[in-house]
Amino acid sequence: MADRFIEPDTPELRARWGNFAWTEANAAKAKDIVARYPEGRQRSAVMPLLDLAQRQVGAELNTQGWLPIPVMEFVARELDMPIIRVVEVASFYTMYNIAPIGRFHVQVCGTTPCMLRGSDDIIETCKKRGMKKGHTTADGMWSFTEVECMGNCASAPMVQINDDNYEDLTPERMDAVLDALARGETPKAGTQDPARHTVEPVGEPTNLAAMITANHDYRSEW
Repeated sequence: MADRFIEPDTPELRARWGNFAWTEANAAKAKDIVARYPEGRQRSAVMPLLDLAQRQVGAELNTQGWLPIPVMEFVARELDMPIIRVVEVASFYTMYNIAPIGRFHVQVCGTTPCMLRGSDDIIETCKKRGMKKGHTTADGMWSFTEVECMGNCASAPMVQINDDNYEDLTPERMDAVLDALARGETPKAGTQDPARHTVEPVGEPTNLAAMITANHDYRSEW
């Protein structure tokens, strides 16, 4: 897994993000989010507010978004909590980007089930496009991270790109997904195996076959 680092707080960063504030729509969302928590527990809203802030930054940059230090300071003020507590959350969870990110954030699972099913080949496919772990390509299109299990072991190997998962990948299927994204298209999320709809077995089922066409009650047969 690539090392994570917080983008240094520089005068240029302050000039760009120092006046960050919610859009009108996000201000209403933030108010609703905070109201979900009991009185005195508003700081529990830090995770959804960080996600909202990251998405607002992303909308400005046409990326998945990230969290500059001034934006994290804004969230801290919103919740009346020390900035270090906000930074601790943002730096712990990989759903938050704490450094600038490319147009598409390609997160490849390299944990055992995906590795056994060919994730090394998927990583190599990404490398052929100039992607490197923990870096963004020179054209700003792709950021690449190798991550731990994202819970799609039954349809391994898989990747997450921005908010969507792509599963049952081969190098050819991965190339097709990346090509579609580069063209500005939205490829179908989920399994990329034409023989599967979700994560059901490929081919005829080997058990519970009577459930294919009806809600068959097996209890009398057990």
